[in-house]
Order: sequence, then structure tokens, then C-alpha cells
Amino acid sequence: MLFEELNLIEPILKALQTEGYTQPTPIQEQSIPTILTSRDLLGCAQTGTGKTAAFAIPMLQLLNKEHQNAKGPRPIRALVLTPTRELAIQIEESFKAYGRNLSLRHLVIFGGVGQKAQTDALHRGVDILIATPGRLLDLMNQGFINLKDIEIFVLDEADRMLDMGFIHDVKKTIAKLPAKRQTLFFSATMPPEIQKLANTILVDPLKVEVTPVSSTAEKIEQMIYFVEKGDKKNLLIHILQDKTIQTALVFTRTKHGADRVVKDLIKVGVKAEAIHGNKSQNARQRALTNFKAKTTRILVATDIAARGIDVDELTHVINYELPNIPETYVHRIGRTGRAGNSGISFSFCDGEEKEFLDDIEKLIALKIPVQEDHPYAMSWQSLMSSAAAAKSKGKSKPSRGARPERTERQPNLSGAKRTPSSGSRRWHSKGKTNS
Repeated sequence: MLFEELNLIEPILKALQTEGYTQPTPIQEQSIPTILTSRDLLGCAQTGTGKTAAFAIPMLQLLNKEHQNAKGPRPIRALVLTPTRELAIQIEESFKAYGRNLSLRHLVIFGGVGQKAQTDALHRGVDILIATPGRLLDLMNQGFINLKDIEIFVLDEADRMLDMGFIHDVKKTIAKLPAKRQTLFFSATMPPEIQKLANTILVDPLKVEVTPVSSTAEKIEQMIYFVEKGDKKNLLIHILQDKTIQTALVFTRTKHGADRVVKDLIKVGVKAEAIHGNKSQNARQRALTNFKAKTTRILVATDIAARGIDVDELTHVINYELPNIPETYVHRIGRTGRAGNSGISFSFCDGEEKEFLDDIEKLIALKIPVQEDHPYAMSWQSLMSSAAAAKSKGKSKPSRGARPERTERQPNLSGAKRTPSSGSRRWHSKGKTNS
């Protein structure tokens, strides 16, 4: 199917041509016609599937039709609520790109920066508002924002809202929306509380489910490096000696860990920057801009700060530390291999993380090849001994409810594909064998 077959207006089709888009992704193909009929939609999809365009394109068309008949001041007619600053900025960039030939006004608001530029823009009139929960409620309480004219409401990354502790802010916002509206609800996963929220705010929705979280990992070349915790720094430096890795996104579990990795890399001459909740908005945006421009080779990120990072042709993701939530692993490596491109993921695993790896492999239904051909390889015996010791001390697998890597629960929100070398093997529970 082509975009021309989706009954889109000419100004939007021209904008899509400018962006180089010809064929819609599966979620766009399924969602756009439904949204154009003003029906509610429940989308089960993660970033990298073309989700933003799936709602932004039809929203622009619907709002443009109403705008042509509107007179007087511009009230806010569409609200997109999203969990992080980075994702909010990227969504606003998408509205700007797809709506370049329309006269609709859009604005992104988030915390961590002064509010005057945002309130001035609100005063001039805005059709589409993209916001993070904290700043939105703040400006609503100050009287700068009224949601009584909202026609379309988008709740994006609902599961991440829950993870970050924003679900109560989301409910406060929903309470201020008009009862008669179109609601578009997107979430990568559907835990019970998110399903309950969806059932509460959606009316006879069409459910669109694409790329189940466990299957996205299949198209990405993955490798595991068993390594002692104290050798992870040296292993990362060793891997980055490969100059074909032009840029890589490195994940740590904590903000302090991210800063520590950056310092280690800078010491050996690798240009690196960190992005996490303790950084100012300007610092975070500067780091992301430098990484996209490839002036910074390595971006070290925590999970929450990385949500919404969309870098074209990112070939490598490195899990410096494995997450204890297996779905998080899939979201991480999904930063590469986007839009049909190939991608490579390297993951470091010490003894304390062996159970995390087991959970990940169970979710993705794949046995990840182990890369032994490196100077810091940890033997199978040492790995299992360390894993057993960690488990006996209660250091390894925490309860899922604890989710210890969520250290940013309340942030200040307001090249070519390579084949594994001969050293790449699969491990099995009874020992190691070549596959």
C-alpha cells in the first residue's frame, strides 16, 4: 500500500514525499483510516514502528478541516501527552514535518526550562499541544491552559507513564478533558493498571497491535559477552577500538553509572556524553544533537532518559548492564534496526545478571549467541559460581515490583551488518557447545 491510497489530502502527501516516505508501516496502514473516521483507537506498539506518524498524520488532516471553518482566537484542540522531554520534542518535530504545508500551529511544553516562551506561544494561540505531565498541570493550575476545547487526545507511551510514577498526573489531566472527544491510546505493553485506564477512557475503540515486544529482537544481530563486573569498562574500551562502530548507544541502569562510563571513555580519548534525569534540559538536548550529528561517538543513557531517542541509522546498542525487566531489553535494542535497517546489539553479563539474561531469552524465545573471542571472557564455571553466590545473597533477581533500575522514577520533568566471528557460540544450561 502507498500513502496515496489512504485518502490523505495533497498538502500532507507533499510533506510525506519531502520526508521520503512512500509506504506506510503496518501500524500507519491500520491506524490512519480509523483515526480519520474520528473513532477511538487502542494501539499496542512500541517506538520504532512508525507510531508517531500513525496518529500525527490523520490528526493534522482532521484539525486542518476544522481550522478552515474556524474564526476568532485559536483554542487548543488537540493534546498529546507523553512521558519524557525527548519524546515530546521528537513528536513536535514530526507534526512540524508532516504539517509543513498547513497553517496549523503546534507547541511543545516540558519542564526544566523557563516557562515564558511557552506561555507567550500559548497566548498567541495553539492548535496542537504536545506536553509532559508535570509542566502541563503546572500551566493549567496557573490558568495558562484550558482543555475544554480538546477534540483529540493522545496518550502516548502509557506504560512508561506508569513506570515513571505519572499515572496520577495523567488521570488529573483526563478529568479536565471534555467528555466528547476522540481518544488515541498507545502503549508498548498492557499491564493491568494500563488496561484498566484504557477501558475507562476509550469508547468502542479499534485495537491495533503490531510487532509484539518479543519479536522485534529477531531482526537485530545480538551477542552476549560474559564478563566480570570489574572488567566491563575495559571490555567496552576494547570493543570501541573497532572503528566501524561509528556511533553507539550505551545503556546503564543508573545515572551515576552513566556518568562513570562517560568519564572512563573520555580518559581513553573516546568522545562520549551522558543523558539522564539529573542533566538539565539544555544539556540533554545538546548531547542528543551532538550524537545525531556524530560529533559525539558514544551516548550513554539510562532507560527513562532514552525513551523517545530516535536516531537514524544507529547501528549499535551496547547494554553495559542488563535490565532486570526483560521488556526493557527489547526496548533498548530496538533503538537500532529501525525502519527495516539492520542493527547490532552487544550485551555485557556478569554473574549477578545471569537470571536477567534467562528472563530475556525466555521473552524473545531466542538463545543469544555468546561472544567468547575477547580478552575479558568469563568462564562458564566462574559465571555460574558468581550467579549462585549472588542468588544466595539475594543480589540477583529482584521482584518485578521493585524494578530497581527505575532510579529516575521522578526525574525533573517540568554501518553494514557484521556476522559474528568464529568465537561466537551458543551456551546451553548443561555447558557450552558450538551452534
